[in-house]
Amino acid sequence: MESTQLTEETDPFCLPAVVAAAMLFDAPWRRFAVIGDSLSAGTGDPSPGYGKEGWSDRFAGILRQVRPDLAYLNTAKVGATTADTLTHQIGRLAEFGPDLLFVPCGANDIVRRSPDFTEIQQTMRKMYDLSSATGAQLTTFTLGRAWEMPVFPDWSERVRALNEITRTLAKEYDAVVVDMWDHPINDREDLVSADRIHFSTSGQAVMASEMAKALAGRLGHRDL
Repeated sequence: MESTQLTEETDPFCLPAVVAAAMLFDAPWRRFAVIGDSLSAGTGDPSPGYGKEGWSDRFAGILRQVRPDLAYLNTAKVGATTADTLTHQIGRLAEFGPDLLFVPCGANDIVRRSPDFTEIQQTMRKMYDLSSATGAQLTTFTLGRAWEMPVFPDWSERVRALNEITRTLAKEYDAVVVDMWDHPINDREDLVSADRIHFSTSGQAVMASEMAKALAGRLGHRDL
């Protein structure tokens, strides 16, 4: 892997917050919600030269530059599966009334001895059904290939299968997908935290920028 000595100012994949906000200058969203797990929450070790915020808090900050009155709800919990999210988090959405909603990609669903991908897809579909019923624009991301779980020899295949479920459901429910599987930052040796699972804050900064780009594309600003 390639070593990096980057900062937010020099990272080619990081957008300054003011630039990201300019890309979303006409964004209609005023109520942004995030549900799911630690990946949704933006958990990660600090990276020298980068801010400490996770991607979701960063992105809320970007939206606030466009909509200063933005309401932001983040119910993500470390270790939550899709089933946990359905049981303990999604009920709060009706009360909050999001118009932009990030849904998780089921990372903790595959951390088991023998994951049942048919069941995983059924549970994720229920989450998409209930999330879509809010009327919000849905967003999600796929897992990057840098994510490691050595205890499972077939880990890469598990991630590929889960990512395919995510892409399939996202297309069906018109969700905006930030596809991180083969993003160039996966080759950075300092990308993931000490646990080899979560992106460090350098990766979180890139994630926030990629979310801004993806949603700008949805708004039709593909030349930005």
